[in-house]
Amino acid sequence: MTEPGVEEAPASVGALVREVAAALATAHVPEARDEARDLVAALLDQPRFWPSVHRDEPVDAALVGAARAAATKRGRGAPFAYAVGRAAFRHLTLDVDERVLIPRQETEVLVDEVLAYLGGRPGGTVVDVGTGSGAIALALACEGRPDRVIATDVSLDALAVAGRNVALLRDALCAPVELRHGSALAPVAALGAGALRVVVSNPPYIAFGEAAQLPAAVRDWEPPLALYAAREGMALIAQLVREAAPLLAPGGLLAMEVDARRAILAAELAMSDGRYDDVAVRLDLAGRERFVLAVRR
Repeated sequence: MTEPGVEEAPASVGALVREVAAALATAHVPEARDEARDLVAALLDQPRFWPSVHRDEPVDAALVGAARAAATKRGRGAPFAYAVGRAAFRHLTLDVDERVLIPRQETEVLVDEVLAYLGGRPGGTVVDVGTGSGAIALALACEGRPDRVIATDVSLDALAVAGRNVALLRDALCAPVELRHGSALAPVAALGAGALRVVVSNPPYIAFGEAAQLPAAVRDWEPPLALYAAREGMALIAQLVREAAPLLAPGGLLAMEVDARRAILAAELAMSDGRYDDVAVRLDLAGRERFVLAVRR
């Protein structure tokens, strides 16, 4: 018997999904039933259909507590990934929270571009600038064959999240991932001229004046340090173009993800720098100009 004033815990997966769905519906979350199923599946690290097929499976108190907390957070407007504390990126499942950007599917294309450049040829040092959750660095360390991947971030909070993901995925890595704190390429400057094979980054590129145009789930939840940049969003892009050139080996790659408003501007910066060849703009999954690639002369 449940004590007075104590909410009875659901005993099965199906009952938990119903409870979460009711909470989400009360908070006016669209498609609450589907969201509840997906939320429980994510917390269990199972496919989306799993709760429907295993509705009679018993649940423990830890799962119930996590599901209730996630439903409350989702009801307050948190993105799904923050509510459940994890996000998918390529074949990886990463821990995420409000200290890092949620990895996007578009960024998977940036990883594809770098892997195509590497071409299965082993060796070299890859640097991921502004690593956040570690998504790009970890994907390249799992799928490529560099000698090492160095992931930098100006945020110690972000590096704490990335460090957790490095530890979780350690057995899947084909190359070691080293985390370094600092702005842009300053953490690797001591490696010297020509030390890097690839510099890759999804830097902050939104102008401060554009904040109001962002969806509330981005503007109100994701870390401003990873979203906004000075000089109308171009400050870190310009810094990377400038600082990557002396550190890249001849033929080394600078690869950046930006937005459609800044892709041509970023490409023009690389072309006018004079130290890059083969500057190119690639499209994202929606056909928008998104990725800027430049090869060190």
